Amino acid sequence: MEVLRRSSVFAAEVMEVFDRSPTDKELVSQAKALCRDYINSRLIRAGVSWSKPEHNTPVPGGKLAEVSAILLRLGDELEYIRPNVYRNIARQLNISLHSETVVTDAFLAVAAQIFTAGITWGKVVSLYAVAAGLAVDCVRHAQPAMVHTIVDCLGEFVRKTLVTWLKRRGGWADITKCVVSTDPSLRSHWLVAAICSFGHFLKAVFFVLLPER
Repeated sequence: MEVLRRSSVFAAEVMEVFDRSPTDKELVSQAKALCRDYINSRLIRAGVSWSKPEHNTPVPGGKLAEVSAILLRLGDELEYIRPNVYRNIARQLNISLHSETVVTDAFLAVAAQIFTAGITWGKVVSLYAVAAGLAVDCVRHAQPAMVHTIVDCLGEFVRKTLVTWLKRRGGWADITKCVVSTDPSLRSHWLVAAICSFGHFLKAVFFVLLPER
């Protein structure tokens, strides 16, 4: 009976973790895990070799793995419609990938520009697409260590800018609501908005960074 009682208590504690609102730290940790997964997917697609860290990556079958799959799916949609926007990010920004400060400043400038007019899931997906595109550039230019820098930058940006928004929506699982149809001809409003606005982001950031080069 004691064993059964303890098992019941443990089960209740586990359910409490799933039911309660995620903490800031948990949201940031999940954001970075999702970023690693997204970047790794794009590196594989680009045929670029990189040693992916295994810690904090979404566990197959877990809730975060479902979120990661949806994030990648939405990213595919975004990148399919505007393939050139999310490739060769470093060349578009005209930055060197040999300086951690330059890469960090550039990524954070793009991130800030993306969310200038507010936060939407479309813009969050766009942020991940930019991170992955920049990471691919770094690995291709023999700067694989910069991938970790990009992941950390994204995590810090989420902590400062997106955590409150995420908490109001109950966490990362809210992104699943963006998937309303498997029909590729039915583009969600979030996707259209992200595409229409992103064309100005890199141009704006280019001029922001220009005096520093």
